[in-house]
Amino acid sequence: MLSINEIKKIAQAGPFQPNWSSLQQFQMPIWFQQAKFGIFVHWGLYSVPAFNNEWYSRNMYIKDSPEYLHHRQTFGMQDEFGYQDFIPLFTAEKFNADAWGKLFKETGAEYVFPVAEHHDGFQMYQSELSDFNSFKMGPKKDILGELKTAFQKLDLHFCTSSHRAEHWFFMGHGKEFPSDVHEPLKKGDFYWPAQTEPDNQDLFSHPYPTQEYLDDWLQRTVEIIENYQPEILYFDWWIQHDAFKEYLQILTAFYYNRGLSWGKKVAICYKHDALMFGCGIVEIERGKFKDAQPFYWQTDTAIAHNSWSYTTNLQYKTPKEIIQTLIEAVSKNGNLLLNVGPKADGSFATEDLQIMKTIGEWLKINGSGIYHSKCWRKAGEGPTEILEGKFSEGQGEYVVGDIRYTVAEECIFAFVMAPFLENHFILKNLRVMQNPNSATFHGIIEEVVSLDSQVEILRWDNQEDGLHIETKKITQDLPITFKIKVK
Repeated sequence: MLSINEIKKIAQAGPFQPNWSSLQQFQMPIWFQQAKFGIFVHWGLYSVPAFNNEWYSRNMYIKDSPEYLHHRQTFGMQDEFGYQDFIPLFTAEKFNADAWGKLFKETGAEYVFPVAEHHDGFQMYQSELSDFNSFKMGPKKDILGELKTAFQKLDLHFCTSSHRAEHWFFMGHGKEFPSDVHEPLKKGDFYWPAQTEPDNQDLFSHPYPTQEYLDDWLQRTVEIIENYQPEILYFDWWIQHDAFKEYLQILTAFYYNRGLSWGKKVAICYKHDALMFGCGIVEIERGKFKDAQPFYWQTDTAIAHNSWSYTTNLQYKTPKEIIQTLIEAVSKNGNLLLNVGPKADGSFATEDLQIMKTIGEWLKINGSGIYHSKCWRKAGEGPTEILEGKFSEGQGEYVVGDIRYTVAEECIFAFVMAPFLENHFILKNLRVMQNPNSATFHGIIEEVVSLDSQVEILRWDNQEDGLHIETKKITQDLPITFKIKVK
């Protein structure tokens, strides 16, 4: 394991230096801009109780919360059966890394982000820094390592995430009543440091993490980088706390320098301006932008509305909702990272499998307008108002006039977001222009075809109010794609 001084030496060795000015020389990996669609995987001890969501480890220690009451009714008192007692139950007997890789490939993903360590502090990889990891306990497997090997066989880009920052206070409520979270706690202990949780009014100033904790965070993250060489690293929230700023610059310079030594351009996905803009990939959780952006970005969301991990009460999204989210992101210069949550045994629920299958089948037909595409001069059109920002999902439904655009090679791709039971579509941004000086579309349309053979075009005509496309009545509920060849 590298010491803090050794980490700093590599960070300062160049060409990147641990300061924002130097780190703004970052360049986005080309493959990421072409890939468009990835899979996120939340899987860990929280998958054993499978109750409410992946924050079970925190909430089971908050008095009178649903998790607190459920835990006592199902598993016993927290001082008799604590969160760490789920470790022997997390056996992952049906986990098969090769099967996961095949499933994600068939879903149409080009890259995968398994979570290396969630807020609960259980590492899903072999570690020298703590015994509480999947190699020494529970499954007794290097989950992250097995997944990387499986993904590389299938040309899936291997990425990973660390949610360790928030562990500073994640288990702190367990010290408020008799539980297995008790002092003394020392570095390397599962629950350490279990500090007081900040309230919403003072979230990013106090409590202020100690140097010991920040050093531990840095070494844990470097251990992942050194041993697994992910192509992209993702950080969850609270990493934007002021205490992490210096450490993030050290870590980013270290990682980017290491990537170059491997012959790769690597990247960090970040939220809430944790990095200075231009030093990594902007991430928006469960949200979107209203318009196309001049910078490349990613949205991450889950297959369910109410949880990132498997639970017994998941409120699943429809495949249509997810595909619409993918199109929305790609048309605005972004990617979609879709999360799935396996069961504790390593298998997937039937609902997850069916949704992933439908997405994969849609991408096989429509993927030429998604993969390797770029945003067009207009991201889209239509009456539905797009709400911008994080956690803005599920507000409003698309209607027939909502169109999104991408471009690839000599073609413009137009995605009709809600075509069900319609047969006449007007693409207003492709109308015949009377003013030769207008800064809009002046191309010559040669051909209009449907990517889906089940969607039959009867005729098309470019008029003053738009490109009119008439089809037989659409009987499918998913978005359809018109491929428009332009001279």
